[in-house]
Amino acid sequence: MPDSQDPKQVSNDLRNTQFGGGLINADTVNAGRIGGDIYNIHLGQHTAASGNSVQSQNQRQRSQQEKDSLEKAYTLQSQKVANLRTALVIETDVSRKFQYEQQLQAEEGILKELGDKLDAIEQQLQAADNSGVETDTTIYIERPPIEDKCYKAIVQPGALIRLKAPQRMGKTLLLEKTLDYARLQGYQTAKLDLQLADIDILANLKTFLQWLCVDVADSLELEPQLEKHWQEVFGLNKNCTRYFQKYLLSLTDTPLILAIDNFERLFEYPEIFPQFCLLLRGWYEAAKQGDKIGNIWKKLRLVVVHSTESYPSLDSNHSPFNVGLAIDLPEFNLQQVTTLTKQQDLGLLREQDLAQLMGLVGGHPYLVQSAIAHLKSQQVTLEELLRLAPTEQGIFSDHLRQQLWHLQHNPQLEIGYKKVVRANAPVRLDTEVVFKLHSLGLVKLVSNDCVPGCDLYRQYFSTRLG
Repeated sequence: MPDSQDPKQVSNDLRNTQFGGGLINADTVNAGRIGGDIYNIHLGQHTAASGNSVQSQNQRQRSQQEKDSLEKAYTLQSQKVANLRTALVIETDVSRKFQYEQQLQAEEGILKELGDKLDAIEQQLQAADNSGVETDTTIYIERPPIEDKCYKAIVQPGALIRLKAPQRMGKTLLLEKTLDYARLQGYQTAKLDLQLADIDILANLKTFLQWLCVDVADSLELEPQLEKHWQEVFGLNKNCTRYFQKYLLSLTDTPLILAIDNFERLFEYPEIFPQFCLLLRGWYEAAKQGDKIGNIWKKLRLVVVHSTESYPSLDSNHSPFNVGLAIDLPEFNLQQVTTLTKQQDLGLLREQDLAQLMGLVGGHPYLVQSAIAHLKSQQVTLEELLRLAPTEQGIFSDHLRQQLWHLQHNPQLEIGYKKVVRANAPVRLDTEVVFKLHSLGLVKLVSNDCVPGCDLYRQYFSTRLG
């Protein structure tokens, strides 16, 4: 590549990149485009499995097509980022180097968005894995006393509950259980999944807060009435507060549960994150007032779900992360795994069989439930499952490859995790790297150090990280 090649040309050169034996460009991928670049893949709403097997199969086919499109877009975007990194290294002109740095930052952001969406749709597909036991993989196993704590907290005026655990630990299922309990009390509920928010929504604070207002109103089957309650003379947080106070919370005496899933996505948006945290903390504090305004805000109950505690620094008085009820969701223990096998009619598995399985995947809910679902469908024996698990032929191969993508496209994570899986003792890493690996579920924390999340990860990644 010439030293002085135009940065735009570097990006455009990838538009006709060869992939899988054929040409791929933005027009051949099911993707939105901004400025000619692949940008946003539309993910259809996840539909719960119904009794109609044909409908279920059609839904799975559509999800698989979306995944295929995402994978192609992800590969193309990865090549673009790699090309820009190379150009940045060899470029000698200062002004062009700056242009490359700016463009690389933007393209890496797009790559992360694609990776996150790919992970989301992969989770949808896992619920309809080819074992044909879709509903079995979503059986909820209680982890006392966590559920009881959530139920007791959600009925408290002005409550704030924080659910935290690495990805695929069952946070969303616990959230749904809590929301179901609230509905039984006659409460209104509104759930926002930030993982499915389009990038345009996160463009600035005003767009995000207005989307929040409209989305909650839509969940409650109310007309948005944004123009009536949003006055430009007020600040953005003030407008959002007025909308909830004068409209959403004033129409009825019924409590409203606002649940925000995948909250950590906002960590990447410094224009939105601190201001929105200040807003949530303000609502929580408003409920403590003993006046008319306080009584209105007592009707709002907040549930925040996130996969890491590595959030940007916040003033302790402005943070929602140090108040309310904190729930750190643990892995399954042996008793809970035993309960799961019985619910799956796999009671014939001996305790030593379960010990072998947990020796490989620990008590990770997603990995355990996937293994049990495959064993129930008799696709594999336990011996074969354990032998093939850390290979590309194993039942976890899709999940492992997705984790590998996260590592390979974040050099700091890849370097750090290679140290972890190849060490015989806990490893100390940079704090930011630790929390990102923990968010992915790839490590467990031993004091301030890291060990592999499970032996499956140690075996698989120790041979695949160069």
